[in-house]
Amino acid sequence: MAKKKSEKEVEPSLASTNKYIAVFKNETVHFVIGLVLVIFSVYLLLAFTSFFFTGAADQSIIDSGNPNDLSAVNNHVKNYAGSRGAQLASYLINDCFGVSSFFILIFLAVAGLKLMRVRVVHLWKWFIGCTLLLVWFSVALGFIFMNQYQDSFIYLGGMHGYNISNWLISQVGIPGVWLILFVTGVCFLIYMSARTIIWLRKLFSLSFLKRKAKKVPGSVTEEVPEEKATFTNPQPQEVEFNMNRTFKQEVPQPLVPEVPVTEEDIPASKEGVSMTFEPAPVEPEIPPVRPEPVDNEPEFEIEAIPDEDDYRAADMEPFNPKLDLENYHFPTVDLMKHYENSEPTINMEEQNANKDRIINTLRSFGIEISTIKATVGPTVTLYEITPEQGVRISKIRGLEDDIALSLSALGIRIIAPIPGKGTIGIEVPNSNPKIVSGQSIIGSKKFQESTYDLPIAFGKTITNEVFMVDLCKMPHVLVAGATGQGKSVGLNAIITSLLYKKHPAELKFVLVDPKKVEFSIYSVIENHFLAKLPDGGDSIITDVTKVVQTLNSVCVEMDTRYDLLKLAHVRNIKEYNEKFINRRLNPEKGHKFMPYIVVVIDEFGDLIMTAGKEIELPIARIAQLARAVGIHMIIATQRPTTNIITGTIKANFPARVAFRVSAMMDSRTILDRPGANQLIGRGDMLFLQGADPVRVQCAFIDTPEVEEITKFIARQQGYPTAFFLPEYVSEDGGSDLGDVDMGRLDPLFEEAARLIVIHQQGSTSLIQRKFSIGYNRAGRIMDQLEKAGIVGPTQGSKARDVLCVDENDLEMRLNNIQ
Repeated sequence: MAKKKSEKEVEPSLASTNKYIAVFKNETVHFVIGLVLVIFSVYLLLAFTSFFFTGAADQSIIDSGNPNDLSAVNNHVKNYAGSRGAQLASYLINDCFGVSSFFILIFLAVAGLKLMRVRVVHLWKWFIGCTLLLVWFSVALGFIFMNQYQDSFIYLGGMHGYNISNWLISQVGIPGVWLILFVTGVCFLIYMSARTIIWLRKLFSLSFLKRKAKKVPGSVTEEVPEEKATFTNPQPQEVEFNMNRTFKQEVPQPLVPEVPVTEEDIPASKEGVSMTFEPAPVEPEIPPVRPEPVDNEPEFEIEAIPDEDDYRAADMEPFNPKLDLENYHFPTVDLMKHYENSEPTINMEEQNANKDRIINTLRSFGIEISTIKATVGPTVTLYEITPEQGVRISKIRGLEDDIALSLSALGIRIIAPIPGKGTIGIEVPNSNPKIVSGQSIIGSKKFQESTYDLPIAFGKTITNEVFMVDLCKMPHVLVAGATGQGKSVGLNAIITSLLYKKHPAELKFVLVDPKKVEFSIYSVIENHFLAKLPDGGDSIITDVTKVVQTLNSVCVEMDTRYDLLKLAHVRNIKEYNEKFINRRLNPEKGHKFMPYIVVVIDEFGDLIMTAGKEIELPIARIAQLARAVGIHMIIATQRPTTNIITGTIKANFPARVAFRVSAMMDSRTILDRPGANQLIGRGDMLFLQGADPVRVQCAFIDTPEVEEITKFIARQQGYPTAFFLPEYVSEDGGSDLGDVDMGRLDPLFEEAARLIVIHQQGSTSLIQRKFSIGYNRAGRIMDQLEKAGIVGPTQGSKARDVLCVDENDLEMRLNNIQ
């Protein structure tokens, strides 16, 4: 009894503590604190600035230290910030850090803006930087202006800088202090930017090369103007001589200036690599061979033409794909609803009653057990039993209905045996199930610290652990379940998980919603996260014909990405993007940063019934090939029958999510085993990837929560348009050129013709982008250009051939039309 009382006394204190923590986590409280910090920094700025002009007049009043004088109304303080501002300025500037105290104001203002979410900054980096600058400038100014401390009312380095510089002089002397200040300043610059190292290397190498060039005998640097002479360090080259021997030069040569030469002076070489006219190495059996020097003519070398594979942008910072939306804020956890009864509680009366019923039921059939252990989850309790020796597992498995009858429970599931354990599991639904909130899953430490490329948090397992998977490793997901069993909520959990972890530059969604109501709440984030066809239609695809065209367009995007991966000599999108970020791929050759693309299809069964093979073919292609190029697919259906989930679909979707279904046959269709028919519904699901399914209670993320998240994202700056997929033209979808009326040409016809000829690229999307017109109008202009003989016929996903060589040829064709 005493123990129960102590537990009851602890619960209110924990609840009050949680309330205080929740208050300080509130975004409104953060905004108020940030606003106070910004206002206080402005007040200090006024006090510091005024101190430079009024400090001499206020010095006697402040140094008197009489609080009554400072508190009086007529205190005669001249500082614009009043007596308290004058005190703060005098203390921080004279008694502490001097003029460098301004860095305190900077940090306070930045911290306030961070809390107000006006700017996204790394606060710890600002803290370290401002602290180092505060100390460094204090010591430097105290050391430089040490002799002026007696003659001035303001101490530029403060007493901190004065005392530290005096101590350093006594230890290492004045030259040593200069050296310490120089080294620490350089180290700080290196900490702030790695480009400092590049700048220092250039500085030292340039001075070294100039000194080296002056010492070279017979150097011609005096005859070549200094601004035109470029010094290079020639690399060892292979030179072939007439004696049929090849020597590799390894003797270091003097640095020489490059001199412009004509093509007539350069001997032809193979593969674009020219030879260097320099001495060959000396070997014992062959005398050295040296070219005869030419009077008044400097030596020269011609650099090898760099190959496209060796492209590297010199002295450039890594590419930042998030730069366009650098102020983007990820959604906060408090946008989702908090449920009071989300934490699991153990009802010992219920557990003991279930234990006794299981033991008695098994004993009535002659089955004795040695141990029983209960693991309480949010909605289901797992009882692990160890039967006595000689008991057949099949006998226990056959008692599933009898145990369900004795427990008066729905959805009893027997796992015989539990994988990796020598026990048999009996899953029994709880009488008082708990809600697994999305806030508890998204806000968990496991999700926040996840390093997955595309993390998906489904919910909690029976052991109350957050269940997470990486979509990149799945790589495609099949979701099935009866109506009203949590399928749509599961899709919301998948999409929300990705929205909380990925930047708009890193992820795009293709949302297909035949029911027209499930994904409509995501339309407001079109310019942030959605991808669509470039025809100006809705970003949420609902029309079946548009679905087929969109999926084929995704296939075109997949093929294009594979071509880029082939040119970059990499195997997957992660290696490609890493290479592009490090500027090892030339954007002028078509290389670009590739975001992940996740295709989500709700009610796949309706699409199969209306489009059939037209839908299944591109889905099979994407599922088979698109994993390496960052395109993943999630399809959901409420009719898990064999004519919907065909063998082709099942073979290419190794990850399956099964909510409750009505028949065992449907469970076998989804999971290739029974189990989904024994679930209890309301988000209870089985996840299968590999050998054995895992039972998970899916997180409940309701429609109002999703609306708050999407509104939070939509209020921020986005891209000008959605992410456009490449245009797709079917083989039998070409227009009949006989219907094109050349007497009613589009007003943009001539401008579009000149654009196509200049770029030598017959692309409808090019016309659409340059003239900001719709896809249909751009297609009509392209048909007119084809009829006029300016571009060739369609070639599937490739751009049309341009038949005009130059603008003169184009003018002749335009004159013939007129």
